[in-house]
Amino acid sequence: MSRTLFDGISWRGRPETARDMSAVFAVVRRLHEMLWYLADAVDRAVTPDAAEDVEALRDRIRTTIDAGSSSLRRLDVDALHTEVRDLLVEVSQEVRTITRAGATPDTAFRPGVDLAGLDLRGGDLRGRDLRGASAIAADLRRVDLTDTDLLGVDLRDALVHGADLSAALFLTQSQVNAMSGDGATSLPRWIERPRHWSPSA
Repeated sequence: MSRTLFDGISWRGRPETARDMSAVFAVVRRLHEMLWYLADAVDRAVTPDAAEDVEALRDRIRTTIDAGSSSLRRLDVDALHTEVRDLLVEVSQEVRTITRAGATPDTAFRPGVDLAGLDLRGGDLRGRDLRGASAIAADLRRVDLTDTDLLGVDLRDALVHGADLSAALFLTQSQVNAMSGDGATSLPRWIERPRHWSPSA
């Protein structure tokens, strides 16, 4: 990355550049995280308008990265993060509205809810908005998480043996790596099955 953004300059060769490089790399890392979520969003967008908005934002982020370190230094990354988050919420709402059409509202599952340590087996979590929730050590064995918004959910030590995560919204590799699952856990095609998971149900 230093070859692209800093013309091949190394902080080892020029220690005075270390602080600047570190700051720019931190911005680039956040931008790549945004691109990850937007890639999921463009595949899941229900309406053409939402898909176009996602693609436009992806293009803008790529252009910013390609423009180099000067543009990255001037970037208001927090404002861009808010813009990305709002668009992800919009796409999530579209998807989940279809999934939960006709279902009875349930305030037990909402953004930021504390589900840590709870036994959620048998619960209907399809299409729920759990954005920013804590599900540390929650028991999600054999739970269907289709179209469930998992953006920023803390899933450390969550039990997902036999669970269906294949169509969960905004699931990341780091979230999966922190869970405890097995060979019967269904995952999206772009997520690798962690090696520490048990091989069979």
